[in-house]
Amino acid sequence: MSNEKIAVGLDIGTTKIVAMIGKRNMYGKLEILGVGKSKSLGVARGVVNNITQTIQSIQQAVAEAESVSGYKIKDVVVGIAGQHIRSLQHSDYISRPNPEEVIGDQDIEQLIAQVHKLAMLPGEEIIHVLPQDFKIDGEANIKEPVGMSGGRVESNFHVVVGQAASIRNVGRCIQSSGIQLSGLTLEPLASADAVLSQEEKEAGVALIDIGGGTTDLAIFKDGIIRHTAVIPFGGNVITEDIKEGCSIIEKQAELLKVKFGSAWPGENKDNEIVSIPGLRNREPKEISLKNLSKIINARVVEIIEQVFAEIKAYGHESPRKKLIAGIVLTGGGAQLKHIKQLVEYITGMDTRIGYPNEHLAGDSDEEISSPLYATAVGLVMNSIRNQTQSAVKFAPEVVSTPKPEPIVEAEPVAAAPAEAVAIEETPMEPKSANSTEGKMKKSFFDRYVEKIKDFLENAE
Repeated sequence: MSNEKIAVGLDIGTTKIVAMIGKRNMYGKLEILGVGKSKSLGVARGVVNNITQTIQSIQQAVAEAESVSGYKIKDVVVGIAGQHIRSLQHSDYISRPNPEEVIGDQDIEQLIAQVHKLAMLPGEEIIHVLPQDFKIDGEANIKEPVGMSGGRVESNFHVVVGQAASIRNVGRCIQSSGIQLSGLTLEPLASADAVLSQEEKEAGVALIDIGGGTTDLAIFKDGIIRHTAVIPFGGNVITEDIKEGCSIIEKQAELLKVKFGSAWPGENKDNEIVSIPGLRNREPKEISLKNLSKIINARVVEIIEQVFAEIKAYGHESPRKKLIAGIVLTGGGAQLKHIKQLVEYITGMDTRIGYPNEHLAGDSDEEISSPLYATAVGLVMNSIRNQTQSAVKFAPEVVSTPKPEPIVEAEPVAAAPAEAVAIEETPMEPKSANSTEGKMKKSFFDRYVEKIKDFLENAE
C-alpha cells in the first residue's frame, strides 16, 4: 500500500475551485479518494485578479479534500486557462553530425528545447510545445522518429503561449496556500484526457469545454492535438444576461438557469411561468420560461458561433482535416438543457456530452462523473503520469503520539515513564525523512519560480 502513488489535481476555475485526490486501482481505473470544492472568489475569466481571495478559496477546497480523504496534500498539478492563452504553429529542425547514428530521445528533446527559445511578445511564456509530425531528410508524415536514422530532423509544433504574470500569480497563490506545484497543464488538454477516447482523437474531434468564465476548444486529428483556442465567454455571461433581462439578483439568475433554463427556445409554452420570491417583503416576480430560454439561446448561439469560427479556421472542411467524431461538449455549461441539439443545429456536426466516467472506477460517486468535474479528473490523470507522491496519509502521526500515554496508567513503577518516552520517540524518524522529501519538492518549486523570474527579467 505504501508504494501507491497518490495524485492531486487543482482546477482553478472562474466559478469554482476543485481539489481532487485520486490513485490508480488494480484495474488501471482512477479511484477518487476525496474532492474539495469552494466558490472561486478571486478569479475572472480564468485569470487571478485577487490573490488573497484566491488563496482562501484554494485553502478551503484543499482542506475539504484532505478531510474527506484522510490525506495531506503536498503538491498539485494545476490547470491553466484564461483569455490570455493563445496558440501558434511553428516548424523547426536540427542537423545531426552523424546521419548514420540512430535518432534518440535526446534529439527530440534538443528540438523541443530549441522551440522553447522562440522569441515571444513581451510578458509571454511558452506553456506547451506539442510535436505534430516529423520529417527526416525530407521524408514526411513520420509519427515516431526515435529509432530511425537521418541527418536533418524537422517537426511541426503546436505551441501554447500564455501571460507569464498570470502563470506566476497562479504559482504564488499555490505556494502561499502551503502546497507545491508539480506541473502545469492547459485545461482543455486535461479535459480531453478525461472525456475523449483514443478512437475519437484518431478520427478527428473538437472538444468544447464550457466553463464559467471561458469556453475552451481543443481539436484532435490522427491522435495529435491540432488546434487550441480560448473564447472569453462562458456560463457566467448567460447568468449575467438572465439577471439583467429578468431584473433579478445573480443568485436567483443562476438557479433559474440551472433548474429551468433551456438552450432551445421553442421548447417552452407561453403559459409556463416560474415565480421568484421578492426581495425584502416585495411582491414575488413572475418570469416566463419562454423568455428565459430566449435570453439563454441568444448568448449560447453567440458562444457556439465563435467556437465554430475557430473550427472553421482550423480547416475542418478539407478531407484531410475532417472531424469524423464531431464535437464533444463538457464543462459545467454542457449540463444546460438541449445544448447538444443547438450545437448540432448550428454546426451540422455530430455532438455528444462528454462525461469523465470512462476513466473512473465503477464505484465512483455519481457527482464526480458529471461534466463539471472533467478538468479536475484530467488533472489527476496528469498528476499520475508525473509519478509523484502528491499526498500522504494523516493517520500515523495523529494517532500514534497521543494514544500511548492514556494506556500506560500504572505509574508507580519507575520503568514506565522511560518506556513511554521510547514510544514517543519512534514516530519522529519518519518525520525527518518527510522533511528531506519536502526540501526536494521545495527546491523544485523554487526552480520553477526562478524560471519565471528569469523570463520576466529577460522580457524587460
